[in-house]
Amino acid sequence: MDKITVQLCDLDTKAIINNMYPLYLHDLSGIRDVLPNKFGVFEESDDYKTLQDQIAVFDIWWEKEGVLFPFLIRVNDVPAGFALIATPPYVYGDSNYLINEYFILRPFRGKGVGEHAAIEIFKRFLGKWMLYTTGTEKNRNAIAFWRKTLLRYTDNQFTEEDKELGDVGLCKVFTFSSKAMD
Repeated sequence: MDKITVQLCDLDTKAIINNMYPLYLHDLSGIRDVLPNKFGVFEESDDYKTLQDQIAVFDIWWEKEGVLFPFLIRVNDVPAGFALIATPPYVYGDSNYLINEYFILRPFRGKGVGEHAAIEIFKRFLGKWMLYTTGTEKNRNAIAFWRKTLLRYTDNQFTEEDKELGDVGLCKVFTFSSKAMD
């Protein structure tokens, strides 16, 4: 059986998430119909000429210890994905926790890695959660993943709605409360 680990990512391992982040943005581009900027970087602004420029903005995840939590997901010690978890003031509404970004590399999808890692994270932070994703037909796999994962984890005690989120736009929003697990 594969060994799945979820570890808070520190400065020594942040390069691993930085390396995977462009792959995440590339995946999102197909869902959101976004093209790279004129320099080939998947960002809306032409201010980013290189991936290194983009990473500098991304460093906030390592500067707000105890507020922002970058997690590295591994399978048998191989990087498999990441989860970026936010707390107030970086959440919407009355949530305690927000999945800001969640990504599993393609070779690890459909194998239970994403669900296992998500549940590990939910168990670490008890309280009101919110996660959102693009609510379009092109994103049906991610929506199905979150429905299945939350159905199992919460025993169908979650809400799902299409909702406008200020700076993000119209999203599929899931809310639930995490609980202690045996």
